[in-house]
Amino acid sequence: MIKDVKNIAVVVQDGAEPFGLGAICEVWAEPFHPEDENPVFDVTVCTPEPGRVRGASGFDLHVEHGLEALERADLVCIAPKREYRTHHPAAVEAVGAAGRRGAWVSAHCTGSWLLGEAGLLDGRRCTTHWRYGAELQAAFPEATVDADVLYVLDQNILTGAGSTAGLDASLHLMRQLYGSKVAATAARRIVMPPHRDGGQAQYVRTPVGEVEAETLAPLLEWVLVHLDEPMPVERLAREAHMSARTFARRFRDETGTTPLQWVTGQRVALAEELLETSTLSVEQIATRVGFGNAATLRHHFGAARGITPQAYRKTFGLQEVVA
Repeated sequence: MIKDVKNIAVVVQDGAEPFGLGAICEVWAEPFHPEDENPVFDVTVCTPEPGRVRGASGFDLHVEHGLEALERADLVCIAPKREYRTHHPAAVEAVGAAGRRGAWVSAHCTGSWLLGEAGLLDGRRCTTHWRYGAELQAAFPEATVDADVLYVLDQNILTGAGSTAGLDASLHLMRQLYGSKVAATAARRIVMPPHRDGGQAQYVRTPVGEVEAETLAPLLEWVLVHLDEPMPVERLAREAHMSARTFARRFRDETGTTPLQWVTGQRVALAEELLETSTLSVEQIATRVGFGNAATLRHHFGAARGITPQAYRKTFGLQEVVA
């Protein structure tokens, strides 16, 4: 892999997403600043057919440079585009060649599809926006897609989740190349933390009250109203007028999970909603959703969302909260 990054090529295609392109340029294309000593890079925006590049948000780009810029690039960044499943054959070939010769190659959000088409995801871990994780895995079965994280750096291939995670991914690579001080300085300049805790799971909304079952639907709706009460399998079986063994089998057949897992998931979803919309303390929320105490809530919430209840509330909740 290339040790010293000087030349950076940013690949754009028709349907280019402006935020994705902007996130790349925000980290790598900034000129010299007298207040810091961060490195300055030679950045070239390029495209398979130079000239007008159709944008995704009502305005187009004019790009002067072709893909020959990738031949000398130390880092190749892929800007995501609207029609993410199809890519220009020349872009696929050029990006694949750059990755195989050892250049760093970075893509976030749906830009990961281009890396897959180029064969750069085979045998590697990668990520994309949580909406598209299963689809990316199906499209490129030789890859290992982890849609719960903000970014993955596997050898010389960097992939990031959607939108702002492109900034996280680029700052991570800058940290690997130039150290924490340089990455922190860049983060401070663009007014964001050098490193964000948690992963994508905290952004995947799970509405309270999703009930998908045939004969058990009335019972599951009843459970949602009584989440603050103990819910052992024996009680649920009695409410369903079944033996515990028959109930457990029927529950898995209709929901695809166990009663304990389903109830825990609904409690986490309700806790998430209360953290966003109420001023209840974490202890009060734990009691309201049936976890009993804050420690149990923290355990299950962290396992499901990859973040603590307090951190989730800080990101998504109201400003004034009961201590």
